Amino acid sequence: MPEASFLQGLSANPLTDLRDLFAYPFMVHALEAGTIVAVLAGVTGWFMVLRRQTFAGHTLSVIAFPGAAAASLAGLPVAVGYFGFCAAGAVALAAIAGSRRSLSAESAAIGSLQALALALGFLFVSLYHGLLTGLDSLLFGTFLGITQAQVLVLLVIAVASLSLLAFVARPLLFASVDADVARATGVRVSLLGLGFLLVLGLSVAETSQITGALLVFALLVTPAATAHRLTARPGLGIALSVAIALVVTWLGLALAYFSIYPVGFYVTSLSFALYLLVRLAHSARTRLRVADLAPKAA
Repeated sequence: MPEASFLQGLSANPLTDLRDLFAYPFMVHALEAGTIVAVLAGVTGWFMVLRRQTFAGHTLSVIAFPGAAAASLAGLPVAVGYFGFCAAGAVALAAIAGSRRSLSAESAAIGSLQALALALGFLFVSLYHGLLTGLDSLLFGTFLGITQAQVLVLLVIAVASLSLLAFVARPLLFASVDADVARATGVRVSLLGLGFLLVLGLSVAETSQITGALLVFALLVTPAATAHRLTARPGLGIALSVAIALVVTWLGLALAYFSIYPVGFYVTSLSFALYLLVRLAHSARTRLRVADLAPKAA
């Protein structure tokens, strides 16, 4: 049984552990799904951080929870709830952003939407009269039960989302850096914003199926934030964001396989540890530069 591997933990031979990871089809499917999710999250997350829409991304991750709970209540696959609610949430966030209200009013509106989503999620869970054994997986992620069909669905959605991002990459980058100038030159900033939020919603819905609804934010924002700390070049930054997301996802899945803790915990912890390491290194390098310049200034 696969569950036996969770209790055995890591062996003294890394090659044996590596073979164990690919011994069961469910784990192969999880690694395939994790790879797809990490690539999409890395690219989308880089633009999300650049556009300062991390609060909107977090709200979409919260909205994913009632979506999955509603799907369970209705007897539908949780993916239907994830994608449906995240898409609707993206449209709502785009409407809030396009209402031309102040930043404080916009933040308050988004926060209210987030609170409503949490309330709906717990309502749907309480209305479910059966035993909702998958509640922990909805919130904190799981790699069990991922099928080849789910992997194919994730792949199709990821390819469509990445293709759309590639098509609008230049104007989206322009609008993200300076929306007013982009609007003055004829770029349809509002339409781009809606399109990006829809892609972000799809990314959240995909990532939630690996990390869980409450921890999806870590995979979307932390690798991207780390990449932004390392370089300001768009191409290199996106590549680094994807690479970091892949590494923490693969390691998170491997550690979850050999332990009793959810994959979302490991992905979040590894992402944060790497981000903290980069920040500390950047601070230390800055202090050294200041120390080197001080004698010359004197």
